[in-house]
Amino acid sequence: MECFYSIALTQCPGIGHRGAKLLIDELGSAQAVFEHRKEIPDLLPDASARVCEALECPEALERAKREMEFIEKNHLTCLTLQDEAYPTRLRECVDAPVVLFFKGHCDFNRLHVISMVGTRRASDYGKQFCADFLHDLAELCPDVLVVSGLAYGIDIHTHRAALENHLATVGVLAHGLDRLYPYHHRQTAVEMLKEGGLLTEFLSETNPDPFNFVCRNRIVAGMADATIVVESAEKGGSLITADLATGYGKDCFAVPGRINDVFSKGTNQLIRDNKAALIANAEDFVKAMGWETPNGRPEAVQCEMFLDLTPEETKIVELLCCRGDLQVNALVMLSDIPFSQMTTLLFQLEMKGVVRAMVGGVYRLL
Repeated sequence: MECFYSIALTQCPGIGHRGAKLLIDELGSAQAVFEHRKEIPDLLPDASARVCEALECPEALERAKREMEFIEKNHLTCLTLQDEAYPTRLRECVDAPVVLFFKGHCDFNRLHVISMVGTRRASDYGKQFCADFLHDLAELCPDVLVVSGLAYGIDIHTHRAALENHLATVGVLAHGLDRLYPYHHRQTAVEMLKEGGLLTEFLSETNPDPFNFVCRNRIVAGMADATIVVESAEKGGSLITADLATGYGKDCFAVPGRINDVFSKGTNQLIRDNKAALIANAEDFVKAMGWETPNGRPEAVQCEMFLDLTPEETKIVELLCCRGDLQVNALVMLSDIPFSQMTTLLFQLEMKGVVRAMVGGVYRLL
Protein backbone atom coordinates (compact mmCIF):
# COMPACT_ATOMS: atom_id res chain seq x y z
CA MET A 1 0.00 0.00 0.00
CA GLU A 2 2.89 2.37 0.66
CA CYS A 3 3.94 2.11 -2.97
CA PHE A 4 0.39 2.90 -4.11
CA TYR A 5 0.10 5.98 -1.89
CA SER A 6 3.63 7.15 -2.72
CA ILE A 7 2.78 7.09 -6.42
CA ALA A 8 -0.48 8.91 -5.76
CA LEU A 9 1.35 11.59 -3.78
CA THR A 10 3.57 12.34 -6.78
CA GLN A 11 0.45 12.93 -8.87
CA CYS A 12 -1.15 15.50 -6.56
CA PRO A 13 -0.81 18.94 -8.18
CA GLY A 14 1.39 21.49 -6.43
CA ILE A 15 3.03 19.14 -3.91
CA GLY A 16 6.45 18.80 -5.58
CA HIS A 17 9.48 16.69 -4.66
CA ARG A 18 10.41 18.52 -1.49
CA GLY A 19 6.84 18.89 -0.33
CA ALA A 20 6.11 15.19 -0.80
CA LYS A 21 9.22 14.12 1.09
CA LEU A 22 8.56 16.62 3.87
CA LEU A 23 5.01 15.32 4.34
CA ILE A 24 6.26 11.73 4.55
CA ASP A 25 9.08 12.66 6.92
CA GLU A 26 6.65 14.44 9.22
CA LEU A 27 3.77 11.94 9.14
CA GLY A 28 5.78 8.73 8.77
CA SER A 29 4.48 7.37 5.48
CA ALA A 30 2.65 8.30 2.29
CA GLN A 31 -0.31 6.25 3.47
CA ALA A 32 -0.47 8.31 6.66
CA VAL A 33 -0.38 11.51 4.59
CA PHE A 34 -3.58 10.50 2.78
CA GLU A 35 -5.28 8.99 5.81
CA HIS A 36 -4.68 12.13 7.88
CA ARG A 37 -4.96 14.69 5.08
CA LYS A 38 -7.83 16.53 6.78
CA GLU A 39 -5.81 16.80 10.01
CA ILE A 40 -2.68 18.23 8.36
CA PRO A 41 -3.41 21.85 9.45
CA ASP A 42 -3.40 20.66 13.07
CA LEU A 43 -0.49 18.23 12.69
CA LEU A 44 1.64 20.58 10.58
CA PRO A 45 0.78 24.20 11.43
CA ASP A 46 3.23 25.54 8.82
CA ALA A 47 1.57 23.61 6.00
CA SER A 48 -0.41 25.60 3.45
CA ALA A 49 -4.18 25.05 3.20
CA ARG A 50 -3.59 24.23 -0.44
CA VAL A 51 -1.81 21.01 0.62
CA CYS A 52 -5.10 19.62 1.92
CA GLU A 53 -6.83 20.64 -1.29
CA ALA A 54 -4.13 19.02 -3.42
CA LEU A 55 -4.49 15.71 -1.56
CA GLU A 56 -8.21 15.59 -2.37
CA CYS A 57 -7.43 14.27 -5.82
CA PRO A 58 -9.28 11.15 -7.04
CA GLU A 59 -7.35 11.32 -10.30
CA ALA A 60 -4.09 10.78 -8.43
CA LEU A 61 -5.41 7.62 -6.81
CA GLU A 62 -6.72 6.34 -10.13
CA ARG A 63 -3.38 6.99 -11.82
CA ALA A 64 -1.59 5.17 -9.00
CA LYS A 65 -3.88 2.19 -9.46
CA ARG A 66 -3.02 1.98 -13.17
CA GLU A 67 0.69 2.25 -12.42
CA MET A 68 0.51 -0.54 -9.84
CA GLU A 69 -1.02 -2.77 -12.51
CA PHE A 70 1.84 -1.86 -14.87
CA ILE A 71 4.44 -2.65 -12.19
CA GLU A 72 2.91 -6.04 -11.43
CA LYS A 73 2.47 -6.96 -15.09
CA ASN A 74 6.09 -6.14 -15.95
CA HIS A 75 7.67 -7.53 -12.75
CA LEU A 76 9.23 -4.22 -11.74
CA THR A 77 10.50 -3.25 -8.30
CA CYS A 78 8.83 -0.29 -6.61
CA LEU A 79 10.91 1.37 -3.90
CA THR A 80 9.53 3.87 -1.40
CA LEU A 81 11.32 5.91 1.24
CA GLN A 82 10.31 3.26 3.77
CA ASP A 83 12.08 0.39 1.96
CA GLU A 84 15.49 -0.81 3.13
CA ALA A 85 16.51 -1.31 -0.51
CA TYR A 86 15.87 2.36 -1.34
CA PRO A 87 19.23 4.12 -2.01
CA THR A 88 20.18 5.37 1.46
CA ARG A 89 22.48 8.09 0.16
CA LEU A 90 19.65 9.48 -1.97
CA ARG A 91 17.15 9.31 0.90
CA GLU A 92 19.25 11.88 2.77
CA CYS A 93 18.68 14.50 0.03
CA VAL A 94 15.92 17.03 0.71
CA ASP A 95 14.38 16.53 -2.73
CA ALA A 96 14.73 12.74 -2.91
CA PRO A 97 11.99 11.02 -4.94
CA VAL A 98 9.34 9.47 -2.71
CA VAL A 99 9.10 6.51 -5.08
CA LEU A 100 11.49 4.83 -7.53
CA PHE A 101 10.91 2.15 -10.16
CA PHE A 102 13.62 -0.37 -10.96
CA LYS A 103 14.28 -3.19 -13.38
CA GLY A 104 17.31 -5.38 -12.79
CA HIS A 105 19.31 -6.81 -9.90
CA CYS A 106 21.36 -4.50 -7.74
CA ASP A 107 22.27 -3.49 -4.20
CA PHE A 108 22.11 0.31 -4.21
CA ASN A 109 23.49 0.42 -0.68
CA ARG A 110 26.87 -1.19 -1.15
CA LEU A 111 29.82 0.58 0.45
CA HIS A 112 31.13 2.29 -2.69
CA VAL A 113 29.02 4.09 -5.33
CA ILE A 114 30.22 6.54 -7.98
CA SER A 115 28.51 8.53 -10.72
CA MET A 116 30.28 9.26 -14.00
CA VAL A 117 28.80 11.82 -16.36
CA GLY A 118 29.85 13.96 -19.29
CA THR A 119 29.10 15.39 -22.69
CA ARG A 120 27.00 13.58 -25.26
CA ARG A 121 29.73 14.33 -27.80
CA ALA A 122 32.54 12.42 -26.16
CA SER A 123 36.02 12.63 -27.66
CA ASP A 124 38.44 9.73 -27.96
CA TYR A 125 40.19 11.22 -24.92
CA GLY A 126 37.03 11.01 -22.83
CA LYS A 127 36.16 7.51 -24.02
CA GLN A 128 39.66 6.27 -23.24
CA PHE A 129 39.53 7.79 -19.77
CA CYS A 130 36.29 5.90 -19.02
CA ALA A 131 37.83 2.64 -20.20
CA ASP A 132 41.13 3.07 -18.33
CA PHE A 133 39.64 4.46 -15.15
CA LEU A 134 37.03 1.73 -14.70
CA HIS A 135 39.50 -1.00 -15.63
CA ASP A 136 41.83 0.13 -12.86
CA LEU A 137 39.02 0.86 -10.42
CA ALA A 138 37.70 -2.68 -10.84
CA GLU A 139 41.03 -3.98 -9.55
CA LEU A 140 41.30 -1.49 -6.69
CA CYS A 141 37.66 -1.52 -5.61
CA PRO A 142 35.76 -4.42 -7.23
CA ASP A 143 32.56 -3.88 -5.25
CA VAL A 144 31.90 -0.38 -6.62
CA LEU A 145 28.55 0.48 -8.23
CA VAL A 146 28.78 2.77 -11.28
CA VAL A 147 25.87 5.12 -11.99
CA SER A 148 25.23 7.19 -15.11
CA GLY A 149 22.38 8.33 -17.34
CA LEU A 150 22.46 5.91 -20.33
CA ALA A 151 22.68 8.93 -22.67
CA TYR A 152 24.90 9.28 -25.71
CA GLY A 153 28.58 10.06 -25.16
CA ILE A 154 30.29 9.67 -21.80
CA ASP A 155 27.24 8.06 -20.14
CA ILE A 156 26.99 5.06 -22.44
CA HIS A 157 30.76 4.58 -22.57
CA THR A 158 30.75 4.57 -18.77
CA HIS A 159 28.13 1.81 -18.67
CA ARG A 160 29.91 -0.25 -21.31
CA ALA A 161 33.29 0.09 -19.61
CA ALA A 162 31.70 -0.98 -16.31
CA LEU A 163 30.21 -4.07 -17.98
CA GLU A 164 33.52 -4.95 -19.62
CA ASN A 165 35.17 -4.89 -16.20
CA HIS A 166 32.39 -6.80 -14.43
CA LEU A 167 31.25 -3.84 -12.35
CA ALA A 168 27.60 -3.35 -11.46
CA THR A 169 26.14 -0.36 -13.31
CA VAL A 170 22.80 1.46 -13.11
CA GLY A 171 21.30 3.78 -15.69
CA VAL A 172 19.01 6.52 -14.35
CA LEU A 173 16.30 7.32 -16.90
CA ALA A 174 14.37 10.48 -17.68
CA HIS A 175 11.19 8.60 -18.58
CA GLY A 176 9.12 5.60 -17.55
CA LEU A 177 10.14 1.96 -17.83
CA ASP A 178 7.71 1.31 -20.67
CA ARG A 179 10.29 2.61 -23.16
CA LEU A 180 14.00 3.15 -23.62
CA TYR A 181 15.67 6.34 -24.81
CA PRO A 182 17.84 6.36 -26.77
CA TYR A 183 16.70 3.13 -28.38
CA HIS A 184 20.18 2.50 -29.83
CA HIS A 185 21.37 1.69 -26.30
CA ARG A 186 18.90 -1.13 -25.85
CA GLN A 187 21.44 -3.95 -26.06
CA THR A 188 23.64 -2.33 -23.43
CA ALA A 189 20.59 -1.80 -21.22
CA VAL A 190 19.68 -5.49 -21.50
CA GLU A 191 23.21 -6.48 -20.43
CA MET A 192 22.98 -4.11 -17.46
CA LEU A 193 19.95 -5.96 -16.09
CA LYS A 194 22.14 -8.90 -15.06
CA GLU A 195 24.22 -6.88 -12.59
CA GLY A 196 22.74 -3.42 -12.20
CA GLY A 197 19.76 -2.20 -14.14
CA LEU A 198 17.50 0.73 -14.99
CA LEU A 199 16.15 3.16 -12.41
CA THR A 200 13.62 5.99 -12.71
CA GLU A 201 11.23 8.11 -10.69
CA PHE A 202 8.91 8.57 -13.68
CA LEU A 203 5.71 6.66 -14.26
CA SER A 204 4.99 4.74 -17.44
CA GLU A 205 3.78 6.84 -20.39
CA THR A 206 6.19 9.63 -19.38
CA ASN A 207 8.09 11.08 -22.34
CA PRO A 208 11.82 11.93 -22.16
CA ASP A 209 11.13 15.67 -22.09
CA PRO A 210 14.07 18.07 -21.53
CA PHE A 211 13.05 19.03 -17.98
CA ASN A 212 12.97 15.37 -16.96
CA PHE A 213 16.70 15.08 -17.66
CA VAL A 214 17.38 17.88 -15.19
CA CYS A 215 15.23 16.09 -12.60
CA ARG A 216 16.98 12.77 -13.10
CA ASN A 217 20.38 14.43 -12.60
CA ARG A 218 19.63 14.88 -8.90
CA ILE A 219 19.20 11.11 -8.61
CA VAL A 220 22.50 10.49 -10.40
CA ALA A 221 24.24 12.88 -8.01
CA GLY A 222 22.34 11.94 -4.86
CA MET A 223 22.74 8.17 -4.89
CA ALA A 224 26.56 8.22 -5.16
CA ASP A 225 29.47 8.97 -2.84
CA ALA A 226 31.19 10.98 -5.56
CA THR A 227 30.42 12.38 -9.00
CA ILE A 228 33.09 12.36 -11.72
CA VAL A 229 32.68 14.73 -14.68
CA VAL A 230 34.76 13.38 -17.56
CA GLU A 231 34.10 15.93 -20.32
CA SER A 232 31.78 18.93 -20.53
CA ALA A 233 31.35 22.13 -22.47
CA GLU A 234 30.95 25.44 -20.63
CA LYS A 235 27.25 24.68 -20.18
CA GLY A 236 25.54 21.33 -19.93
CA GLY A 237 23.72 18.77 -17.84
CA SER A 238 26.96 17.39 -16.42
CA LEU A 239 27.73 20.71 -14.75
CA ILE A 240 24.22 20.70 -13.27
CA THR A 241 24.90 17.23 -11.87
CA ALA A 242 28.20 18.46 -10.41
CA ASP A 243 26.45 21.43 -8.74
CA LEU A 244 23.81 19.10 -7.32
CA ALA A 245 26.48 16.76 -5.96
CA THR A 246 28.32 19.53 -4.14
CA GLY A 247 25.01 20.89 -2.87
CA TYR A 248 24.29 17.49 -1.34
CA GLY A 249 27.69 17.49 0.34
CA LYS A 250 29.11 14.86 -2.01
CA ASP A 251 32.63 14.72 -3.39
CA CYS A 252 33.05 15.96 -6.95
CA PHE A 253 35.92 15.30 -9.37
CA ALA A 254 36.68 16.48 -12.89
CA VAL A 255 39.02 15.24 -15.61
CA PRO A 256 41.26 18.04 -16.90
CA GLY A 257 41.77 18.65 -20.60
CA ARG A 258 43.54 20.99 -23.01
CA ILE A 259 42.48 24.61 -22.60
CA ASN A 260 41.36 24.89 -26.24
CA ASP A 261 39.20 21.76 -26.25
CA VAL A 262 35.51 22.71 -26.28
CA PHE A 263 34.48 19.72 -24.18
CA SER A 264 37.15 20.27 -21.57
CA LYS A 265 36.18 23.87 -20.87
CA GLY A 266 33.50 22.81 -18.40
CA THR A 267 35.71 20.39 -16.49
CA ASN A 268 38.64 22.82 -16.43
CA GLN A 269 36.27 25.47 -15.12
CA LEU A 270 35.08 23.18 -12.30
CA ILE A 271 38.68 22.61 -11.25
CA ARG A 272 39.59 26.31 -11.57
CA ASP A 273 36.63 27.37 -9.43
CA ASN A 274 37.40 24.71 -6.78
CA LYS A 275 34.05 23.04 -7.41
CA ALA A 276 35.73 19.75 -8.25
CA ALA A 277 39.03 18.07 -7.48
CA LEU A 278 41.31 17.19 -10.37
CA ILE A 279 41.31 13.48 -11.16
CA ALA A 280 43.92 11.73 -13.29
CA ASN A 281 43.53 8.03 -12.51
CA ALA A 282 41.72 5.48 -10.39
CA GLU A 283 44.51 5.12 -7.84
CA ASP A 284 44.43 8.82 -6.96
CA PHE A 285 40.63 8.72 -6.77
CA VAL A 286 40.60 5.75 -4.38
CA LYS A 287 43.14 7.48 -2.14
CA ALA A 288 41.17 10.73 -2.17
CA MET A 289 38.03 8.85 -1.15
CA GLY A 290 39.80 6.84 1.56
CA TRP A 291 38.80 3.59 -0.11
CA GLU A 292 42.16 1.87 0.07
CA THR A 293 42.02 -1.69 1.38
CA PRO A 294 44.06 -1.83 4.61
CA ASN A 295 46.86 -4.37 4.76
CA GLY A 296 45.52 -5.59 8.05
CA ARG A 297 42.75 -4.74 10.45
CA PRO A 298 43.66 -2.78 13.53
CA GLU A 299 43.70 -4.57 16.82
CA ALA A 300 40.33 -4.62 18.50
CA VAL A 301 39.81 -1.83 21.00
CA GLN A 302 37.73 -2.28 24.11
CA CYS A 303 34.84 0.13 23.66
CA GLU A 304 34.33 0.19 27.40
CA MET A 305 37.45 2.31 27.74
CA PHE A 306 35.51 5.24 26.25
CA LEU A 307 33.26 6.75 28.88
CA ASP A 308 29.78 8.18 28.37
CA LEU A 309 29.22 6.88 24.86
CA THR A 310 25.66 6.77 23.58
CA PRO A 311 24.46 3.56 21.87
CA GLU A 312 24.87 5.26 18.49
CA GLU A 313 28.39 6.42 19.32
CA THR A 314 29.26 2.92 20.52
CA LYS A 315 28.06 1.47 17.22
CA ILE A 316 30.36 3.83 15.30
CA VAL A 317 33.34 2.98 17.52
CA GLU A 318 32.70 -0.75 17.10
CA LEU A 319 32.62 -0.38 13.31
CA LEU A 320 35.93 1.49 13.34
CA CYS A 321 37.37 -1.15 15.67
CA CYS A 322 36.41 -3.98 13.36
CA ARG A 323 36.95 -2.42 9.94
CA GLY A 324 39.61 0.24 10.42
CA ASP A 325 39.40 3.69 8.84
CA LEU A 326 36.02 4.35 7.20
CA GLN A 327 34.63 7.12 5.04
CA VAL A 328 31.56 8.87 6.44
CA ASN A 329 29.23 7.42 3.79
CA ALA A 330 30.47 3.92 4.60
CA LEU A 331 29.70 4.55 8.27
CA VAL A 332 26.18 5.68 7.32
CA MET A 333 25.63 2.53 5.27
CA LEU A 334 27.02 0.11 7.86
CA SER A 335 25.35 1.68 10.89
CA ASP A 336 22.01 2.63 9.31
CA ILE A 337 22.34 6.02 10.98
CA PRO A 338 21.13 8.99 8.84
CA PHE A 339 23.86 11.19 7.38
CA SER A 340 22.70 14.30 9.23
CA GLN A 341 22.83 12.46 12.55
CA MET A 342 26.11 10.74 11.67
CA THR A 343 27.96 14.04 11.17
CA THR A 344 26.79 15.24 14.58
CA LEU A 345 27.84 11.99 16.26
CA LEU A 346 31.28 12.07 14.62
CA PHE A 347 31.79 15.64 15.77
CA GLN A 348 30.90 14.60 19.32
CA LEU A 349 33.33 11.69 19.15
CA GLU A 350 36.04 14.06 17.92
CA MET A 351 35.37 16.34 20.89
CA LYS A 352 35.68 13.34 23.21
CA GLY A 353 39.02 12.44 21.65
CA VAL A 354 37.76 9.11 20.34
CA VAL A 355 38.09 9.63 16.56
CA ARG A 356 40.02 11.86 14.19
CA ALA A 357 38.82 13.23 10.82
CA MET A 358 41.21 12.45 7.96
CA VAL A 359 41.36 13.64 4.35
CA GLY A 360 38.37 12.71 2.16
CA GLY A 361 35.83 12.44 4.97
CA VAL A 362 37.58 9.38 6.43
CA TYR A 363 37.50 8.77 10.20
CA ARG A 364 40.13 6.98 12.26
CA LEU A 365 39.85 5.60 15.76
CA LEU A 366 42.43 7.08 18.13
